[in-house]
Amino acid sequence: MALTSTRQSLLLLVALSFVFFFLSLMCYPKPFMTISRGGHLADCDLADGEWVRDFDGSGYTNGSCPLMLEHNCGKYGKDQDYVNWRWKPKQCQLPRFQGKVFLEMMKGKTMAFLGDSVGRNQMSSLICFLSQVEIPIGAKNEDEDTVKTWYFQSYDFTLMQLWTKFLVEAAEQEINGTGTGFYDVHLDRIDTSWSGKLPLLDYLIISDGHWFFRKLYLHEYDKLVGCVYCSEGNLTDFGINFAIRKAFRTAFQFINECEECQGLVTVARTFAPAHFENGTWNDGGDCSRTRPFEESAISLTATEYDIRSTQVEELESTRSAKGGKGFGLLDVTKAMMMRPDGHPGSHRDFMGMTGFNDCVHWCLPGPVDMWNEMLLAVLKKGLIAT
Repeated sequence: MALTSTRQSLLLLVALSFVFFFLSLMCYPKPFMTISRGGHLADCDLADGEWVRDFDGSGYTNGSCPLMLEHNCGKYGKDQDYVNWRWKPKQCQLPRFQGKVFLEMMKGKTMAFLGDSVGRNQMSSLICFLSQVEIPIGAKNEDEDTVKTWYFQSYDFTLMQLWTKFLVEAAEQEINGTGTGFYDVHLDRIDTSWSGKLPLLDYLIISDGHWFFRKLYLHEYDKLVGCVYCSEGNLTDFGINFAIRKAFRTAFQFINECEECQGLVTVARTFAPAHFENGTWNDGGDCSRTRPFEESAISLTATEYDIRSTQVEELESTRSAKGGKGFGLLDVTKAMMMRPDGHPGSHRDFMGMTGFNDCVHWCLPGPVDMWNEMLLAVLKKGLIAT
Protein backbone atom coordinates (compact mmCIF):
# COMPACT_ATOMS: atom_id res chain seq x y z
CA MET A 1 0.00 0.00 0.00
CA ALA A 2 2.88 2.36 0.92
CA LEU A 3 4.67 1.44 -2.34
CA THR A 4 1.55 2.28 -4.35
CA SER A 5 1.24 5.65 -2.60
CA THR A 6 4.90 6.48 -3.26
CA ARG A 7 4.52 5.58 -6.94
CA GLN A 8 1.44 7.79 -7.25
CA SER A 9 3.32 10.68 -5.66
CA LEU A 10 6.18 10.28 -8.10
CA LEU A 11 3.81 10.19 -11.06
CA LEU A 12 2.06 13.33 -9.78
CA LEU A 13 5.43 15.09 -9.38
CA VAL A 14 6.47 14.19 -12.94
CA ALA A 15 3.11 15.34 -14.31
CA LEU A 16 3.38 18.66 -12.48
CA SER A 17 6.93 19.13 -13.80
CA PHE A 18 5.74 18.71 -17.38
CA VAL A 19 2.86 21.15 -16.82
CA PHE A 20 5.25 23.74 -15.35
CA PHE A 21 7.68 23.25 -18.25
CA PHE A 22 5.07 23.82 -20.95
CA LEU A 23 3.54 26.77 -19.11
CA SER A 24 6.97 28.38 -18.91
CA LEU A 25 7.39 28.00 -22.65
CA MET A 26 4.05 29.74 -23.20
CA CYS A 27 4.89 32.61 -20.86
CA TYR A 28 8.49 33.14 -21.98
CA PRO A 29 8.73 32.19 -25.66
CA LYS A 30 12.27 32.02 -27.08
CA PRO A 31 13.84 34.57 -24.69
CA PHE A 32 17.16 34.86 -26.50
CA MET A 33 16.89 32.09 -29.06
CA THR A 34 19.31 32.48 -31.93
CA ILE A 35 18.67 29.10 -33.59
CA SER A 36 15.81 28.42 -35.97
CA ARG A 37 15.34 26.03 -38.87
CA GLY A 38 18.54 24.35 -37.73
CA GLY A 39 20.61 27.49 -38.33
CA HIS A 40 22.72 29.61 -36.00
CA LEU A 41 22.70 33.39 -35.84
CA ALA A 42 25.94 33.32 -37.82
CA ASP A 43 24.03 31.64 -40.67
CA CYS A 44 20.97 33.88 -40.40
CA ASP A 45 20.23 36.69 -42.85
CA LEU A 46 19.56 39.46 -40.36
CA ALA A 47 18.41 41.79 -43.17
CA ASP A 48 15.47 39.61 -44.25
CA GLY A 49 12.57 39.86 -41.86
CA GLU A 50 9.56 41.82 -40.71
CA TRP A 51 8.52 44.22 -37.95
CA VAL A 52 6.39 42.47 -35.33
CA ARG A 53 4.48 43.86 -32.36
CA ASP A 54 6.54 44.00 -29.17
CA PHE A 55 5.54 45.99 -26.09
CA ASP A 56 8.76 45.48 -24.11
CA GLY A 57 10.18 48.72 -25.51
CA SER A 58 13.82 49.56 -26.05
CA GLY A 59 16.64 49.20 -23.54
CA TYR A 60 16.18 52.86 -22.57
CA THR A 61 13.55 55.59 -22.68
CA ASN A 62 13.66 59.27 -23.51
CA GLY A 63 13.55 59.79 -19.76
CA SER A 64 16.28 57.34 -18.76
CA CYS A 65 18.94 58.50 -21.23
CA PRO A 66 20.71 61.55 -19.79
CA LEU A 67 22.84 62.01 -22.92
CA MET A 68 20.18 61.96 -25.62
CA LEU A 69 21.80 64.28 -28.16
CA GLU A 70 18.85 64.85 -30.47
CA HIS A 71 15.70 63.36 -32.00
CA ASN A 72 13.86 63.03 -28.68
CA CYS A 73 10.49 62.76 -30.41
CA GLY A 74 8.52 61.96 -27.27
CA LYS A 75 9.66 65.23 -25.71
CA TYR A 76 8.07 67.10 -28.63
CA GLY A 77 4.73 65.33 -28.50
CA LYS A 78 5.01 62.42 -30.96
CA ASP A 79 2.85 59.41 -30.08
CA GLN A 80 5.41 56.76 -29.09
CA ASP A 81 3.66 53.70 -30.48
CA TYR A 82 6.55 53.49 -32.97
CA VAL A 83 8.67 51.92 -30.19
CA ASN A 84 6.26 48.97 -29.94
CA TRP A 85 7.66 47.16 -32.97
CA ARG A 86 10.65 44.83 -33.13
CA TRP A 87 12.68 43.57 -36.09
CA LYS A 88 12.28 39.81 -36.50
CA PRO A 89 14.58 38.09 -39.03
CA LYS A 90 12.84 35.19 -40.74
CA GLN A 91 15.48 32.61 -39.81
CA CYS A 92 16.34 33.54 -36.23
CA GLN A 93 15.77 35.89 -33.31
CA LEU A 94 17.85 39.06 -33.12
CA PRO A 95 18.91 39.32 -29.44
CA ARG A 96 18.15 42.50 -27.56
CA PHE A 97 21.02 44.87 -26.95
CA GLN A 98 23.06 44.11 -23.82
CA GLY A 99 25.04 47.16 -22.77
CA LYS A 100 27.27 45.38 -20.29
CA VAL A 101 28.17 42.68 -22.83
CA PHE A 102 29.03 45.35 -25.40
CA LEU A 103 31.21 47.31 -22.96
CA GLU A 104 33.02 44.16 -21.85
CA MET A 105 33.82 43.43 -25.52
CA MET A 106 35.10 46.99 -25.95
CA LYS A 107 37.42 47.10 -22.93
CA GLY A 108 40.51 49.11 -23.82
CA LYS A 109 39.20 49.78 -27.35
CA THR A 110 38.26 52.79 -29.47
CA MET A 111 35.27 52.79 -31.82
CA ALA A 112 34.32 55.56 -34.24
CA PHE A 113 31.17 56.29 -36.23
CA LEU A 114 32.15 57.79 -39.57
CA GLY A 115 29.59 59.46 -41.80
CA ASP A 116 26.82 62.04 -41.87
CA SER A 117 24.23 62.95 -39.23
CA VAL A 118 22.34 59.67 -39.71
CA GLY A 119 25.51 57.90 -38.61
CA ARG A 120 25.54 60.20 -35.60
CA ASN A 121 21.92 59.14 -35.06
CA GLN A 122 23.06 55.54 -34.61
CA MET A 123 25.88 56.61 -32.31
CA SER A 124 23.36 58.55 -30.18
CA SER A 125 21.30 55.38 -29.84
CA LEU A 126 24.40 53.46 -28.75
CA ILE A 127 25.29 56.11 -26.15
CA CYS A 128 21.76 55.84 -24.73
CA PHE A 129 22.03 52.05 -24.52
CA LEU A 130 25.44 52.19 -22.84
CA SER A 131 24.48 55.00 -20.45
CA GLN A 132 22.17 52.51 -18.73
CA VAL A 133 25.38 50.77 -17.59
CA GLU A 134 27.76 53.70 -17.20
CA ILE A 135 27.52 57.42 -17.90
CA PRO A 136 30.47 58.36 -20.11
CA ILE A 137 32.62 61.39 -19.59
CA GLY A 138 30.89 63.96 -21.80
CA ALA A 139 31.60 64.94 -25.36
CA LYS A 140 35.00 66.44 -26.01
CA ASN A 141 35.21 68.55 -29.16
CA GLU A 142 38.50 67.98 -30.92
CA ASP A 143 37.80 69.72 -34.21
CA GLU A 144 34.69 71.92 -34.10
CA ASP A 145 31.76 69.63 -34.96
CA THR A 146 33.60 67.02 -37.06
CA VAL A 147 35.30 65.07 -34.23
CA LYS A 148 33.84 64.38 -30.78
CA THR A 149 34.70 61.73 -28.18
CA TRP A 150 33.01 60.09 -25.20
CA TYR A 151 34.93 58.00 -22.65
CA PHE A 152 33.59 55.10 -20.56
CA GLN A 153 36.15 55.17 -17.78
CA SER A 154 35.42 51.84 -16.07
CA TYR A 155 35.92 50.03 -19.37
CA ASP A 156 38.64 52.26 -20.86
CA PHE A 157 36.42 52.49 -23.93
CA THR A 158 36.44 55.55 -26.21
CA LEU A 159 33.57 56.30 -28.56
CA MET A 160 34.26 58.81 -31.31
CA GLN A 161 32.21 60.72 -33.86
CA LEU A 162 33.87 61.44 -37.21
CA TRP A 163 31.48 63.62 -39.19
CA THR A 164 31.83 63.93 -42.97
CA LYS A 165 29.44 64.79 -45.76
CA PHE A 166 30.82 62.63 -48.58
CA LEU A 167 33.69 60.52 -47.11
CA VAL A 168 35.88 62.12 -49.78
CA GLU A 169 37.14 65.68 -50.22
CA ALA A 170 34.46 68.22 -51.10
CA ALA A 171 33.89 71.97 -51.04
CA GLU A 172 30.71 74.01 -51.36
CA GLN A 173 30.63 76.44 -54.25
CA GLU A 174 30.10 80.06 -53.28
CA ILE A 175 28.84 83.17 -55.02
CA ASN A 176 29.95 86.43 -53.43
CA GLY A 177 30.81 84.57 -50.22
CA THR A 178 27.42 82.86 -49.94
CA GLY A 179 27.07 79.09 -50.20
CA THR A 180 25.09 77.77 -53.15
CA GLY A 181 24.31 74.29 -51.87
CA PHE A 182 26.27 72.88 -54.85
CA TYR A 183 29.45 70.93 -54.15
CA ASP A 184 32.68 70.09 -55.94
CA VAL A 185 33.38 66.48 -54.92
CA HIS A 186 36.80 64.93 -55.54
CA LEU A 187 35.98 61.25 -55.79
CA ASP A 188 39.60 60.08 -55.67
CA ARG A 189 40.71 62.13 -52.62
CA ILE A 190 39.98 61.04 -49.07
CA ASP A 191 38.51 63.57 -46.64
CA THR A 192 41.46 64.36 -44.36
CA SER A 193 39.16 65.49 -41.53
CA TRP A 194 38.77 61.81 -40.60
CA SER A 195 41.58 59.91 -42.31
CA GLY A 196 44.21 60.93 -39.74
CA LYS A 197 42.20 59.37 -36.91
CA LEU A 198 42.15 55.92 -38.48
CA PRO A 199 45.32 54.54 -36.76
CA LEU A 200 43.73 55.31 -33.36
CA LEU A 201 40.78 53.01 -33.96
CA ASP A 202 39.96 49.39 -33.26
CA TYR A 203 36.47 49.56 -34.78
CA LEU A 204 35.07 51.84 -37.49
CA ILE A 205 31.35 52.01 -38.31
CA ILE A 206 31.08 53.67 -41.73
CA SER A 207 27.96 54.96 -43.48
CA ASP A 208 26.93 57.78 -45.78
CA GLY A 209 24.53 58.78 -48.54
CA HIS A 210 22.11 61.62 -47.89
CA TRP A 211 24.43 64.47 -48.93
CA PHE A 212 24.63 63.00 -52.44
CA PHE A 213 21.00 64.00 -53.12
CA ARG A 214 21.91 67.48 -54.43
CA LYS A 215 23.75 69.10 -57.32
CA LEU A 216 27.33 67.81 -57.34
CA TYR A 217 30.23 68.44 -59.70
CA LEU A 218 32.39 65.33 -59.80
CA HIS A 219 36.17 65.46 -60.10
CA GLU A 220 38.79 62.76 -60.58
CA TYR A 221 42.53 63.28 -61.00
CA ASP A 222 42.02 67.07 -60.96
CA LYS A 223 39.56 66.94 -63.86
CA LEU A 224 35.84 67.69 -63.91
CA VAL A 225 34.37 64.40 -65.17
CA GLY A 226 30.63 64.80 -64.66
CA CYS A 227 27.87 65.76 -62.26
CA VAL A 228 24.81 64.71 -60.29
CA TYR A 229 21.48 66.55 -60.66
CA CYS A 230 22.86 68.98 -63.21
CA SER A 231 21.56 70.14 -66.57
CA GLU A 232 24.75 71.50 -68.17
CA GLY A 233 24.88 70.33 -71.76
CA ASN A 234 28.63 69.73 -71.72
CA LEU A 235 28.55 67.50 -68.61
CA THR A 236 27.31 63.95 -68.14
CA ASP A 237 24.94 63.43 -65.23
CA PHE A 238 26.20 60.13 -63.85
CA GLY A 239 23.57 59.89 -61.12
CA ILE A 240 23.77 59.32 -57.37
CA ASN A 241 24.85 55.69 -57.49
CA PHE A 242 27.96 56.47 -59.53
CA ALA A 243 29.10 59.12 -57.03
CA ILE A 244 28.35 56.95 -53.99
CA ARG A 245 30.15 53.96 -55.51
CA LYS A 246 33.27 56.01 -56.20
CA ALA A 247 33.26 57.63 -52.75
CA PHE A 248 32.90 54.32 -50.91
CA ARG A 249 35.51 52.70 -53.14
CA THR A 250 38.00 55.43 -52.28
CA ALA A 251 37.19 55.16 -48.55
CA PHE A 252 37.34 51.35 -48.45
CA GLN A 253 40.63 51.27 -50.38
CA PHE A 254 42.18 53.84 -48.06
CA ILE A 255 41.11 51.84 -45.00
CA ASN A 256 42.30 48.54 -46.44
CA GLU A 257 45.69 49.96 -47.40
CA CYS A 258 46.31 51.78 -44.11
CA GLU A 259 49.64 50.39 -42.91
CA GLU A 260 49.23 51.81 -39.40
CA CYS A 261 45.78 50.25 -38.95
CA GLN A 262 46.59 46.61 -38.25
CA GLY A 263 43.73 44.86 -36.51
CA LEU A 264 41.18 47.49 -37.53
CA VAL A 265 37.66 46.13 -38.00
CA THR A 266 35.38 48.15 -40.31
CA VAL A 267 31.62 47.63 -40.35
CA ALA A 268 29.63 49.25 -43.16
CA ARG A 269 26.04 50.23 -42.42
CA THR A 270 23.90 50.37 -45.56
CA PHE A 271 21.74 53.31 -46.59
CA ALA A 272 18.72 54.19 -44.44
CA PRO A 273 16.07 55.95 -46.57
CA ALA A 274 14.06 59.07 -45.89
CA HIS A 275 10.26 58.89 -46.09
CA PHE A 276 9.05 62.27 -47.37
CA GLU A 277 5.53 62.28 -48.78
CA ASN A 278 3.50 65.13 -50.30
CA GLY A 279 6.69 66.97 -51.18
CA THR A 280 10.40 67.06 -50.41
CA TRP A 281 12.24 68.33 -47.32
CA ASN A 282 11.99 72.01 -48.33
CA ASP A 283 8.56 72.19 -49.95
CA GLY A 284 6.15 70.76 -47.41
CA GLY A 285 7.08 67.08 -47.43
CA ASP A 286 6.00 65.18 -44.33
CA CYS A 287 6.09 61.71 -42.77
CA SER A 288 2.91 61.26 -40.75
CA ARG A 289 2.34 57.51 -41.05
CA THR A 290 1.81 55.68 -37.76
CA ARG A 291 2.61 52.05 -38.62
CA PRO A 292 5.36 50.15 -40.43
CA PHE A 293 4.89 49.12 -44.03
CA GLU A 294 4.32 45.49 -44.90
CA GLU A 295 7.11 43.95 -46.95
CA SER A 296 4.82 43.90 -50.00
CA ALA A 297 4.58 47.72 -49.90
CA ILE A 298 8.27 48.36 -50.57
CA SER A 299 10.25 47.97 -53.79
CA LEU A 300 13.71 46.42 -53.90
CA THR A 301 14.26 48.19 -57.22
CA ALA A 302 13.90 51.64 -55.64
CA THR A 303 16.79 54.12 -55.60
CA GLU A 304 17.35 53.54 -51.89
CA TYR A 305 17.87 49.82 -52.39
CA ASP A 306 20.09 50.44 -55.41
CA ILE A 307 22.32 52.55 -53.16
CA ARG A 308 22.41 49.71 -50.65
CA SER A 309 23.41 47.25 -53.39
CA THR A 310 26.19 49.58 -54.55
CA GLN A 311 27.57 49.83 -51.01
CA VAL A 312 27.47 46.05 -50.54
CA GLU A 313 29.19 45.45 -53.89
CA GLU A 314 32.03 47.81 -53.01
CA LEU A 315 32.40 46.20 -49.59
CA GLU A 316 32.59 42.73 -51.12
CA SER A 317 35.14 43.93 -53.66
CA THR A 318 37.31 45.31 -50.85
CA ARG A 319 36.97 42.08 -48.86
CA SER A 320 38.41 40.16 -51.81
CA ALA A 321 41.39 42.52 -52.16
CA LYS A 322 44.65 42.08 -50.27
CA GLY A 323 45.06 44.08 -47.10
CA GLY A 324 44.15 41.81 -44.23
CA LYS A 325 41.62 44.16 -42.64
CA GLY A 326 38.35 42.87 -41.23
CA PHE A 327 35.13 44.06 -42.86
CA GLY A 328 31.57 43.47 -41.69
CA LEU A 329 28.11 44.53 -42.84
CA LEU A 330 25.04 46.03 -41.17
CA ASP A 331 22.41 45.59 -43.87
CA VAL A 332 19.55 47.73 -42.55
CA THR A 333 18.06 49.16 -45.77
CA LYS A 334 15.14 46.79 -46.29
CA ALA A 335 14.13 46.98 -42.62
CA MET A 336 14.23 50.78 -42.62
CA MET A 337 12.34 51.12 -45.90
CA MET A 338 9.47 49.58 -43.92
CA ARG A 339 9.52 52.22 -41.12
CA PRO A 340 7.96 55.48 -42.37
CA ASP A 341 6.54 55.94 -38.87
CA GLY A 342 9.90 56.20 -37.09
CA HIS A 343 11.01 59.72 -38.09
CA PRO A 344 10.62 62.90 -36.00
CA GLY A 345 8.61 64.70 -38.66
CA SER A 346 7.37 67.90 -37.02
CA HIS A 347 8.13 66.57 -33.51
CA ARG A 348 11.61 67.98 -33.13
CA ASP A 349 13.74 70.86 -31.94
CA PHE A 350 13.58 73.15 -34.95
CA MET A 351 16.79 74.99 -33.99
CA GLY A 352 15.80 77.97 -36.12
CA MET A 353 14.71 75.82 -39.11
CA THR A 354 10.96 76.28 -38.81
CA GLY A 355 8.64 74.87 -41.45
CA PHE A 356 10.70 71.77 -42.26
CA ASN A 357 9.79 68.23 -41.25
CA ASP A 358 12.57 65.79 -40.40
CA CYS A 359 11.84 62.60 -42.32
CA VAL A 360 15.54 61.66 -42.61
CA HIS A 361 16.66 61.01 -39.03
CA TRP A 362 15.14 58.53 -36.57
CA CYS A 363 13.44 58.99 -33.22
CA LEU A 364 15.21 57.93 -30.04
CA PRO A 365 14.32 55.42 -28.83
CA GLY A 366 13.00 53.93 -32.04
CA PRO A 367 13.75 51.76 -35.09
CA VAL A 368 17.37 52.96 -35.19
CA ASP A 369 18.04 50.96 -32.00
CA MET A 370 17.87 47.80 -34.11
CA TRP A 371 21.07 48.86 -35.89
CA ASN A 372 23.01 48.55 -32.64
CA GLU A 373 21.38 45.22 -31.81
CA MET A 374 22.57 44.06 -35.22
CA LEU A 375 26.01 45.59 -34.61
CA LEU A 376 26.42 43.67 -31.35
CA ALA A 377 25.28 40.46 -33.06
CA VAL A 378 27.76 40.95 -35.91
CA LEU A 379 30.66 41.62 -33.53
CA LYS A 380 29.69 38.95 -31.01
CA LYS A 381 29.23 36.19 -33.57
CA GLY A 382 32.36 37.09 -35.49
CA LEU A 383 30.57 37.91 -38.75
CA ILE A 384 33.67 39.74 -40.01
CA ALA A 385 35.50 38.67 -43.17
CA THR A 386 39.15 39.39 -43.98
